[in-house]
Amino acid sequence: MLKVSEESLVESVNERVVVILRKNEEGEVVEKVDLSGIMLRILPEAFGKIKGLIVLNLSHNHLQAIPDSIAELKKLVELDVSSNLLEFLPDSIGLLINLKILNLSGNKLTALPESISLCRSLVELDASFNNLVCLPTNMSYGLINLEKLLIHLNKIRFLPASIGEMKSLRYLDVHFNELHGLPQSIGKLTNLEYLNIGSNFNDMTQIPETVGNLVNLTELDLSNNQIRELPYSFCRLEKLTKLNVDQNPIVVPPFEVVNQGTEAVKEFMAKRWLELVEEQQKNMAETQNQQAQTGWIAWGASLLNNVVEVSESVAGYFGLGKAPRASWLDQQ
Repeated sequence: MLKVSEESLVESVNERVVVILRKNEEGEVVEKVDLSGIMLRILPEAFGKIKGLIVLNLSHNHLQAIPDSIAELKKLVELDVSSNLLEFLPDSIGLLINLKILNLSGNKLTALPESISLCRSLVELDASFNNLVCLPTNMSYGLINLEKLLIHLNKIRFLPASIGEMKSLRYLDVHFNELHGLPQSIGKLTNLEYLNIGSNFNDMTQIPETVGNLVNLTELDLSNNQIRELPYSFCRLEKLTKLNVDQNPIVVPPFEVVNQGTEAVKEFMAKRWLELVEEQQKNMAETQNQQAQTGWIAWGASLLNNVVEVSESVAGYFGLGKAPRASWLDQQ
């Protein structure tokens, strides 16, 4: 009885697909197709002939592959193939030059094709809940309009150094992976507003100083890692309002400061930054007494001047007053 029921369902699905293809052949404009949740196993190559298709929803089916003919859907803007059985994507997907939203979540993908970097119109990419171990090296150079990248619940061990080229990125979620850290280039994502790198557990032990360049960041999740110290540059995250560092062996800032909230953490790190600057000033002053080469002193003073300018900016923001300026800096 079950077999008969399943066969009748498959037949019904096939009829639904045939009806859509027939409408297209008869000249009817087909812009949106929703075939979600119907146990679809195969998408016919003929779907590539629906030239006017803009939105295609194939989610929650049993698809194991996407036909190469998908590349013929030049007007496609949104493609949802989430919750299927896909193990790979065709290279031809890179020809979808108008694609803005691509949902690949909940499949069995171990890699994304390099050609995905050619989908330059992409604004949102969801590849979460797969088996990805890395991202295509050149993906970041092509996806310059990408604003939202969801790659959580994978097995990714590192982000490519080129991640910083995604200058439009506003939302990045890489929680529940196997990340060993973040590349220095993460600081180039100056439009980033949300960053979640939580639950990378024993693999994630530190945050690069460049995170302080994420001046538009409002929410940061570092929970469930092995981070012991936040970088001094943390105090520059002026727009940060929500910080989660739960389940980390945090030493800097102290636990009692963390418990006081995000603003308390930023103020503490600002003071630590100023203390560091003062120590550098002191060391430079002592060095002056030991060095007779004027050229070297001028170079060192110039370098420190830059540090002092940054520290004064930080101090001004938090109302801490200016860091003491060594008198010898004005004797060049």
